[in-house]
Amino acid sequence: MISQENTAFKQLCDHLRETAQLGSVESLLGWDERTKMPIRGGSYRAEQMALLAGIVHGRRTDPRIGDWLAELESCSLAEDPHSDAGTVIRRTRWDYDKQVRIPQSLVEEISRTTTRGQQTWVEARKNNDFASLAPVLDTIIALKQQQAEAVGYEQTPYDALLDDFEPGETTDNVRRILEDLRGDLVPLVASIAESPNQPDTSMLTRDYPVEIQEQFGTRVAAKVGFDFERGRLDTTHHPFCTGLGPDDCRITTRYDPAFFSSSFFGILHEAGHGFYELGMRNEWYGLPPGSCTSLGIHESQSRFWENMVGRSEPFWNWCLPLARQHFPDSLGDVQPAGIYFAVNAVRPSLIRVEADEVTYNLHIIIRFELEQAMIAGDLVAADLPAAWNEKYQHTLGITPPDDADGVMQDIHWSAGLIGYFPTYALGNLYAAQFLAAAAEELGDIGRMVGQGQFGPLQEWMGRHIHRHGQCFSAAELVERATGQPLSHKPLVDYLKNKLQPLYGLAPEPV
Repeated sequence: MISQENTAFKQLCDHLRETAQLGSVESLLGWDERTKMPIRGGSYRAEQMALLAGIVHGRRTDPRIGDWLAELESCSLAEDPHSDAGTVIRRTRWDYDKQVRIPQSLVEEISRTTTRGQQTWVEARKNNDFASLAPVLDTIIALKQQQAEAVGYEQTPYDALLDDFEPGETTDNVRRILEDLRGDLVPLVASIAESPNQPDTSMLTRDYPVEIQEQFGTRVAAKVGFDFERGRLDTTHHPFCTGLGPDDCRITTRYDPAFFSSSFFGILHEAGHGFYELGMRNEWYGLPPGSCTSLGIHESQSRFWENMVGRSEPFWNWCLPLARQHFPDSLGDVQPAGIYFAVNAVRPSLIRVEADEVTYNLHIIIRFELEQAMIAGDLVAADLPAAWNEKYQHTLGITPPDDADGVMQDIHWSAGLIGYFPTYALGNLYAAQFLAAAAEELGDIGRMVGQGQFGPLQEWMGRHIHRHGQCFSAAELVERATGQPLSHKPLVDYLKNKLQPLYGLAPEPV
């Protein structure tokens, strides 16, 4: 006989699974809009997205969820909050309580406006025309302010938006972490800039035909572990990864025929996201135990494979012979040590997604500060370019030549992803801590990578990160996997251990 509590749990899970199916259709429309859709299909696509967003929101706020939860929260299934059943109950309560505060009309308007915003961004960036994007950004910011007020917050409206991506995190804590990180990074950047040892990066800007880049990127992604029977690679204006089902993960990149790094490291980055999407337990897909715990943890996976594996010396000892097969004219004279130094060049640059590992976090801090000001009402879109340029000059010592490679380089704000940017820096911090813990358990990771043996790393991430879904918060997951709470020190130590020998810098006294 099925107990009453099990009946309620089954009804809740069935409802959530059906909602996830609708959400995956919404994601599929978003993927198509950014990869395959004809330009003139944009207006109708915005209406399709708004309709689906409203339907999904209606299901997420169905009063029956509240009834099921009220029944389940006092039953035996909820006793262990970290069990699969306990996680379904706990995280569904968190989502339900948040969603019921947001009017469906606001959800639909945010979806409609941000879909159009992304389409406007593509044309505005192509034409270096920020004036055409500014009114859309003002509307999006106003809508996100309404969302923050509807959800509620204790200290700052930004907290309500940050919580969408990093549940339980606060603006004050992120600010503290990033300030501590900046304090250690700025002197390191200065020391590297003053070093007489500087890499030759010219091999990265030779002739790299797009079709061959695609072949090579696909080959390496597969060897590293991306399953192309469960995923695919496509081209877009701003790279992303989206999961459309337990066995359907789409990754994207963009190509520059005169710059090797853009697509290659973009593919490794998005493949890292894909490993997480495809590494969660299929039987829980669409439910909290089969969903990512936070975007910071998601970013830890992409940054880990892009940088801590993809920019390591053993990786290039293994990868360069493959690269020479595809690009004999451009890489035939290049040695592993040369390309290893080149892909680890530390130089203040304009574009976040192409920034080195040290200055990358400074790009994030700039965005974190600007979007807080926008949500607080202290900065309007018309003033964004000047504010952006001022911060870039002050923080990185460079001023963008135009808005296309300045304030319009990222799609996030036009997509309504306010509060997302800090997760990239948190991802770097998580990734460094995971690397140290994996090395302690697995031994010589460099030897494995140098031999093209990526399975042990994949298995470690699956066992410690992927399979848990939302059973633990990001903070709990980090402490369980590494034995330590989150700290910026492992990232700083990792960067110094890598870069001080490359740039001939003396290690700091212990």
